[in-house]
Amino acid sequence: MYDRANNRPIGRAPDYTGACIVMFGANLIWVFFVLLASFGLGAVVLAGLGLHLWINRLAARRR
Repeated sequence: MYDRANNRPIGRAPDYTGACIVMFGANLIWVFFVLLASFGLGAVVLAGLGLHLWINRLAARRR
C-alpha cells in the first residue's frame, strides 16, 4: 500500500503488547491500593481471586 498524502509507502503498525501489559499492571496496582485503603485486605484478596478466576475462564475458552 502507499500513502499518497505523505508520498511514502505505508509501514506496519507497531506492536504495543508489552506496553499494554505494563499499563495493565500499573492500573491493577493502583486499583488494589484503593481497595486496600477503602475496604481492607479482604477486598483486595477477593478482587485478586475474582481476577484469577476470570483469567482462567478466558484461558479455558481459548483452548
